[in-house]
Formats: sequence, C-alpha cells, structure tokens
Amino acid sequence: MYICICQGVTDHQIRAAVQDGAQSLREVREQLHVARQCGKCGLAAQRVVHDTLAEMLSSNPDLFYAAG
Repeated sequence: MYICICQGVTDHQIRAAVQDGAQSLREVREQLHVARQCGKCGLAAQRVVHDTLAEMLSSNPDLFYAAG
C-alpha cells in the first residue's frame, strides 16, 4: 500500500528500510524521502516503522539489547 503518494513510497519499502537497519522515521526519511513534501503521511509512516521494529523485536528478542 502506498504510504507517501508524493514520493511514491510503499509500506513494503519502509519495512525493508527498517529491516536493513533504519531505526527511526528520521532514518527512513533520509533513505526514502517519505514525509518530506506535504507531510500528511508522517503518522502512517511512523506507524509502519514502529510496527516493523516491534515485529522484529518479538520474533527475535536476542537481536535487540540495551547498550551498556
């Protein structure tokens, strides 16, 4: 599904960016230019980032750990 119509960015592209290491909407925005033009997609893009990070954490809790 398209999340950002202005830049033509889909939820699949956002998920792939997160799976490739992006950890925030800011990092996804730098890579994909999502939420840079009109900004209306910002909340939806943030939700995809959040949900993808949560899915990754729940499927592999050893993947994420607190830096100390």
